[in-house]
Amino acid sequence: MMVGRDVQFAVDKKPCEVGKPILEVEDLVVPSKVHKNNAVRGVSFNVRAGEIVCVAGIDGNGQSELIYGITGLEKPTSGTIRLEGRDITNAPIRERSKAGMSHIPEDRHKHGLVLDYTLADNMVLQRYWQPEFQNHGFIKKNAVLQYAERLIKQYDVRSGQGPATIARSMSGGNQQKAIIAREVDKDPQLLVAVQPTRGLDVGAIEYIHKQIVAERDKGRAVLLVSLELDEVMNLSDRILVIYEGEIVGEFDPKKTTVEELGLYMAGAKKQGEAKA
Repeated sequence: MMVGRDVQFAVDKKPCEVGKPILEVEDLVVPSKVHKNNAVRGVSFNVRAGEIVCVAGIDGNGQSELIYGITGLEKPTSGTIRLEGRDITNAPIRERSKAGMSHIPEDRHKHGLVLDYTLADNMVLQRYWQPEFQNHGFIKKNAVLQYAERLIKQYDVRSGQGPATIARSMSGGNQQKAIIAREVDKDPQLLVAVQPTRGLDVGAIEYIHKQIVAERDKGRAVLLVSLELDEVMNLSDRILVIYEGEIVGEFDPKKTTVEELGLYMAGAKKQGEAKA
């Protein structure tokens, strides 16, 4: 009744068709800004084409720093990150983007949008330097407006003044839709989505889940970080549990339970340990 239509809470997705590894992380160590210990300690995993891999854990166990290291927001102390076989461990953020990585950040206000810019300007934040949108350092305003109008229509971004809408004035759901439109339209090989539905209404959540599954069905690799266990269980093809900066378990969502995941997330169990 709130959104004016039927909402499907269960995520409708077909079995995944897994391809080659797109993201490969080996022995990654990322320092913490709040304490002397490392926030991420020797993490290794991969994400293959055509699958959604979810990193699940209680907030504050290194998820944010792991994503910062992968996306270039934080410099790792050691370890290797490869995107389609290319070492991007120390690559600038723009180079990661050009190599095929898109990032839906945890904090849409801090890392996703420039709130006082127009919606049109926000839509080209990752692409303004391309010849399509600039000529000899000058932005092609008409090209930016046409591009923004296409994304607004294609991704159903509700904005009072269309491309001229100031991002700050939009609802959280439509701000998130704008970020997803921008990142997905880059046609990435790897989509990194961090808590993509946090604070959104049920209609926006359903829409975003469908977009993430659609990217996976196109053969993209999706790395998802979520604190919502229902989202973890319904959206993932593979689940990695992180506890105190280490991957302590890997699970098939069809063969595990919320209760079992909870034990690993709380540090009560760890794969590879001898049973008592």
